[in-house]
Amino acid sequence: MVAYIKGIGIVSPQKTFNTKTFLTEIVEHTTNSLRCIEPYYPEFINPVLARRMSRTIKMGIAAAMVSLRDAKVEMPDAIITGTALGCWEDTEKFLVAMIENSEQLLTPTAFMQSTHNTVSSQIALLLKCMNYNFTYVNKGFSFESAVLDAMMMLGDSDAKNILVGAHDEMTEKYFNITKRVGFWKEEAVATSDVLRSTTNGSVSGEGAAFFVLGKEKGEDDYAQLRSLKMIFEPESEYEVEEKINELLSENGLKCADIDVVVYGKSGDVRYDKIYNHLEDALFKNSASVSFKPLCGEYQTSSSFALWEAAMMLKTQTIPTAIQVNKQPKSEIKNVLIYNHFMNTYHTAFLLSQC
Repeated sequence: MVAYIKGIGIVSPQKTFNTKTFLTEIVEHTTNSLRCIEPYYPEFINPVLARRMSRTIKMGIAAAMVSLRDAKVEMPDAIITGTALGCWEDTEKFLVAMIENSEQLLTPTAFMQSTHNTVSSQIALLLKCMNYNFTYVNKGFSFESAVLDAMMMLGDSDAKNILVGAHDEMTEKYFNITKRVGFWKEEAVATSDVLRSTTNGSVSGEGAAFFVLGKEKGEDDYAQLRSLKMIFEPESEYEVEEKINELLSENGLKCADIDVVVYGKSGDVRYDKIYNHLEDALFKNSASVSFKPLCGEYQTSSSFALWEAAMMLKTQTIPTAIQVNKQPKSEIKNVLIYNHFMNTYHTAFLLSQC
């Protein structure tokens, strides 16, 4: 089932929120942990309600509202989200309060907002949406599971427009814990130098991205999302090759038909090898672009890649800041996203021009 991307809202470490421009101005960070540029929330959320909301809830709601406004959809037929960590900041607050207060005199707000489905629930409450509402918590496949559910629903039900998105945040405590097991770089790295890094670890990131996926083609659609494939713990890069070829064959395409490949290169020398292999083995004649130097590494970062791919197809441009090679492309018809998280959760999205 083909789904048409009709509206997008995204909060990220770049100036991507509520704008039609496409990476015309890059925010250069020098760090090992990227933080989102947050919007002015009173435009989207009642300040009285926002006062009790954590960052990730506000980011998710703002991104969702912008995507609905962009698609000119007032009420979605379903709300489906994916998140690996949920509202992690509220989880930390509640656990710390339990320890400090000896499990007594605990305020319920942080606990109530610590659940993974808080964002999708808050969006439904604000919209007064009583339709299907589901949150997937499948680690590195969380966003992909949400997208797959939305595409199946568009194909098998009367749903016409579905709000689907992802959100994950980075906190200082979580960063320090995962840094100990080698997730993140020890040193600060400039955004423009991430892919030239020769050390282990990535630059951590965070973000919230929502998309309105529709069943019927419209004049202002960004792109058509044709298919996706998830590969769990492949034995080698050759298995990944096989699965990507399967994905393309199922959609009547060959490697030569892919104009642009969006790779999840993160500057981690341990895990970027597979991207380099695919670039050399399958897509020598395709333009190569990146996305993680701009948004950082997190388990639902493929949502940022989906925004990037959709914008390339809509604008027919490849911003200089994301170019990995200089393959000239007069027209962008087909885009493939290939990403993995810690060489465990591998994903490929196939998009085409409307």
